[in-house]
Amino acid sequence: MIKHIVMYTLKEGVDKAESVNMIRSVLMPLVGQIPGLSKMEVCQAYQGMDYVLYAEFSSQEALSAYQKNPLHLQAKSHFGHLIDSRVSADYEV
Repeated sequence: MIKHIVMYTLKEGVDKAESVNMIRSVLMPLVGQIPGLSKMEVCQAYQGMDYVLYAEFSSQEALSAYQKNPLHLQAKSHFGHLIDSRVSADYEV
């Protein structure tokens, strides 16, 4: 299993709580629609970053396919313009 963690900061002036709720609403439905994506959490962060995405994938190949999946790319089009920076890490268990 691959665990995928991404921490984001949003652009200055963006309503963080509203944005995180919207981001969650477009990303969470991807679970069950994208092969190999078994779990996802999108939560507002309290220190340092604005929100965190946590996801679990069946394999590295599934994570790679997710990155290019049209459903994922369509979801990102709703909020990509709000993101200022991101830091990510993946690990296998």
